[in-house]
Amino acid sequence: EVQLVESGGGSVQAGGSLRLSCAAFGLENYDIGWFRQAPGKEREGVSCITISGRNTYYANSVNGRFTISSDNAMNTVYLQMNSLKPEDSAVYYCGAGTCTLQAGTDDYDFWGQGTQVFVSS
Repeated sequence: EVQLVESGGGSVQAGGSLRLSCAAFGLENYDIGWFRQAPGKEREGVSCITISGRNTYYANSVNGRFTISSDNAMNTVYLQMNSLKPEDSAVYYCGAGTCTLQAGTDDYDFWGQGTQVFVSS
């Protein structure tokens, strides 16, 4: 019934851009967060958007380079990633729940399957 479908990942050179999409099916009025995890590293909160208040939050590592947004129907959330760096390489996941960027959060009720991002030097 509930599904989050991510897309937009791929391989780019450093300095390039990607736009990730998270399409939500079977739910609405949830906060949406983007997290990423690289091999051997802890999950990292990247960005989240609070649907009711239209507030956005960013990790220090991506602030100024990434932009999170949602469509008017609040069914799809986007993560525009500019000026990509090799350290941005990871699997990116979107979650639906309560907006937080804490790595150990259990505040998200649903998760997508992840989309791979690779940034080469």
